[in-house]
Amino acid sequence: MKLPGLPVPNRYALVAGAGDAESGLNAFDRALQAAEVGQFNLVKVTSILPPRAVAGDVLQIPPGAVVYAAIGSETSPQRGLSIAAAVAVGVPADANKAGVIMEGHFHCPTTEAEERVRAMALQAMMDRELEVERIESVAVDHNVVQVGAVIAAVLLWKE
Repeated sequence: MKLPGLPVPNRYALVAGAGDAESGLNAFDRALQAAEVGQFNLVKVTSILPPRAVAGDVLQIPPGAVVYAAIGSETSPQRGLSIAAAVAVGVPADANKAGVIMEGHFHCPTTEAEERVRAMALQAMMDRELEVERIESVAVDHNVVQVGAVIAAVLLWKE
């Protein structure tokens, strides 16, 4: 049964960025800008990649648009702390099935953060008994100078 009016995104993009500032909100805004998503209104969603969704270009989304996003983020005022955020997308071999998105924030280098979310995505695919076509991922880390922020996200929108 298909319900009318429920948006099902058909595009996705993985983004990541880091920022530092005197306040947490400004650091987070700088991280959004570094990820090239500071011009959107992001609505946090849980972690499902819609069936038949394909990679898209966030530069095609108009500024001010409301965009769904599965987000991993961290903000910290602890100077010298290494913070990281990462996301991974599990794309099923059968394009008619939904995939998974895993996101997280960590206190570790980028490579470890990315490995962790990739493992989480693979586990979620196995839990759903989905054959994996591929796992895509992105991560970012940052050593806090004043107040640091990192964000990694999978944006979802309908083209």
